[in-house]
This record gives sequence, structure tokens and C-alpha cells, in this order.
Amino acid sequence: MTIHQNLIAGEWTGTAGTENINPSDTNEVVGLYASANAQDVTDAIAAARAAFPAWSRSGILERHTILKKTGEEILARKEELGALLAREEGKTLPEAIGETIRAAQIFDFFAGEALRLAGEVLPSVRPNIGVEITREPLGVIGIITPWNFPIAIPAWKIAPALCYGNTIVFKPADLVPGCSWAIVDILHRAGLPKGVMNLVMGKGSVVGQAMLDSPVLSGLTFTGSVGTGKRVALSSVEHGRKYQLEMGGKNPMVVLDDADLTVAVEAAANSAFFSTGQRCTASSRLIVTEGIHDKFVAALTEKLKTLNVDNALKSGTHIGPVVDAKQLKTDTDYIEIGRQEGAKLAFGGELVSRDTPGFYLQPTLFTEATNQMRISREEIFGPVASVIRVRDYDEALAVANDTPFGLSSGIATTSLKHATHFKRNAEAGMVMVNLPTAGVDFHVPFGGRKGSSFGPREQGKYAAEFFTTVKTAYTLA
Repeated sequence: MTIHQNLIAGEWTGTAGTENINPSDTNEVVGLYASANAQDVTDAIAAARAAFPAWSRSGILERHTILKKTGEEILARKEELGALLAREEGKTLPEAIGETIRAAQIFDFFAGEALRLAGEVLPSVRPNIGVEITREPLGVIGIITPWNFPIAIPAWKIAPALCYGNTIVFKPADLVPGCSWAIVDILHRAGLPKGVMNLVMGKGSVVGQAMLDSPVLSGLTFTGSVGTGKRVALSSVEHGRKYQLEMGGKNPMVVLDDADLTVAVEAAANSAFFSTGQRCTASSRLIVTEGIHDKFVAALTEKLKTLNVDNALKSGTHIGPVVDAKQLKTDTDYIEIGRQEGAKLAFGGELVSRDTPGFYLQPTLFTEATNQMRISREEIFGPVASVIRVRDYDEALAVANDTPFGLSSGIATTSLKHATHFKRNAEAGMVMVNLPTAGVDFHVPFGGRKGSSFGPREQGKYAAEFFTTVKTAYTLA
């Protein structure tokens, strides 16, 4: 089997391969991918630093063309790349193709942004002096991405970094390197100069740590666990670099007595269980008022009975496997914790067998949970959700906000009064009304508050806040 190599200074390199295993069929090796070492990271950073002066001053049409070509090829190969994503991560094929399309849209958006780079010209308060305010590329950007969105998250970090003239050292999650390798290969063939885009695959303890230890990186953008995010922050402060963190979530979905029951159940099921619950925006806390509680639990339970857990590539699969054995153990450990804490297991919680060996887990619903239980406080990152009964809207809002996280928050209601108040008072970076908490557009800002995020927002024009630095220039007329 061919080894997919690292890309350093425009050259494919590396021979030591690690296996990429299909969680829907653990007998299948999706591919072999090279593992970088600390010296490879040093070389990649040096290559990016050497390429920065020319790329940072490259023409906007050159950047536009490369990003446009990349988006077009990803879109043209959406079925192929979607199948690769489904095989390596376990997301159902329709979801995987949808994520691939989104990656293409992100590159297309930033291809357009490359032609819209702008600044300001202002008069000075002093006579005969002009003021220009411009944005310049930050420098060499380190990018570290997670396993749950193997093509979309790399796209929404790589595309703006290149659009604004930065060079890159990119470490994808070692669990799912396939889609990331494909993006880098497409960019390489689209005409990126040597050293602008560097790919270093491998373990976080080796590759990621070498990036954290580097005093040369100008910025580091990270999506992943809270624990690793704190380490990124500490190392960045030590080295004086700009950093951006997207971490965990324990997102609430509030369901009020006046909610449309069908809308509420569909939003909750999608939020909590689709993509196997492996989304930082997933709703794992379903906060339901007394008047609708029993009807909501009954309807959601019936909905869960209709969801098919199976091979991600199989037609009719609603929920694919958990990504790997480690995450599966985390999920089952939390299910046992929920039982021990006194929550009632209303549905699921069992491992299931299918035609192919994989990490299959039923969607799991707890009721009679409280907001102080560990299953309500800690991010599980699996198809596990808890229903918390509350008296009224005021208590629902208080419980929704009682969390160390603040990424996404949702409400199901037909009351304009409550919807308006919730949008203003939910302590989250994103608020959804009668919609799943998971599912966002590519052209608007993404990010949260409290322990979920730190630094400028990602995506859309707001990406410029991280990937550029502002310069103010004065000229005497």
C-alpha cells in the first residue's frame, strides 16, 4: 500500500507509515500515512518562514486562482472525498459528502475574499496628514485540527490563512489524516509555491508538541480538547505568539411548553445524535419545561427507535460508528456514570453488532437528570444526551447558562417574546431558534464564549481578525 507522505518545502517526504483504520469495518485499512518527527516540524517551519516574504507580497489574483482551483477540485470530487471521509471518521455518507461540499464552498468564499482585500483612508486630526489603515499577513501559522470534521475544519483554517498571505505548517489529527492529505495535495497541484503549505502528520505528543515549543510560529490556531487548548495557550504566551482556540461544548437545547413538538424533537435528535454526537456544537443537555416534558420524552424516544446505527457507507444509515475504541470507551464509561448518578436510562446505551466489525453504539437518552451530574457538566462527545426537567422559561435559561462552556445554545418555542429574550441572554457564541444547535453557515462567524473558545472568531470575513495584523501609516502631504 502506498504511503501518503508529508509535504515539506514543496517535497513529499517520509516513509514510516501509520494505519488509518475504518471505524465501520476495523478490518479495513483506509491508507498508510507518514509520521513526522520533531526535526520534520523544524524543517517545515523553516520552509514556511523562507517562503513567507514572497507569498505575503504575492498578487491577489494568484491567491484567488489557487484557492478557486482548490475549491473546484474538491467539489468535483465530492463523492470520492466524501466516501474517504466516511471511511476514516465514520460519518454517514450523506453527511460526509455534505461536509466535503462545505469545504469546497469555504475555499470558494476565500478565493473571493482575496479579491476584496481592503483598508481605510482617513484624514488625520492634524492638517496635511493622511492616514492609511491596512491589514497585513501575520506570518507563519501553525494549524492543528481535530478528528471530527476531517475536511471542513482544515478548510476553514487553511483557506483564510492563504487568502491573507500567510504560510502554513499544518498538523491534522493523526486519527483521520486522509482528507487533510487530499486537501494539501490539491493545493500543491493548484500551484502553491514551495514552502507556503507544509503538512506534518503524526502524533500530537511529537508533532503537536514540536509546534508548541517553536518560538518561530507567528500564530497558532487550534481546535480540539480543553486540556490541549490550555497547553496551546500557555506555550503561546511564553513565545509571544497570537493564538486562537476552539474547544469543548456542553450545549443546551431548551424546549418550552409552547414549542411545536415535531420541530422540537427533530431539532433535539439532530443536535444530540447525528454525526454520532461527535460535534462540539451537539446538544447533550435537553432542558425541558414541565408541561411538555413527558410528551417530549415519549416522542423523542419513538424517534430514536427509528434511527438506524450501521456502516457509514451503507444506504439507510442514520448514525455511523463511534470514531475509535478509545472514544467508545469514553462514551460507555459516561453511560455507566449516568446510571450511578441516578439518571434514568430511557433509551439505548448498548453496543450493537453489524455485518462488519465496528464501534457501534445505540443513541443514548437519559431522563431525570440534574444539571449538577457529571453527564450534564462534562463533554462526552458521543451519542449521549440528558433530559433535565425545569419549571418554566426563567429556570430553563438559568440552567442553560449554568455551564463552563458557551459555544452553541438552542431553544424550541413559538413565543416571539421568549425567542427574543433567549437570543439576547443565552451565554453562547451562537444561538439557534427552532433549529439544531449543530449546523452553521460557512460565510458567518463561528465561535463561542467562556471555556469553549478564545481569540477571534473563525470563518467569514471575521477570519481576518486572526490571520492578519493591522498597520496604521501616516503620510505628510
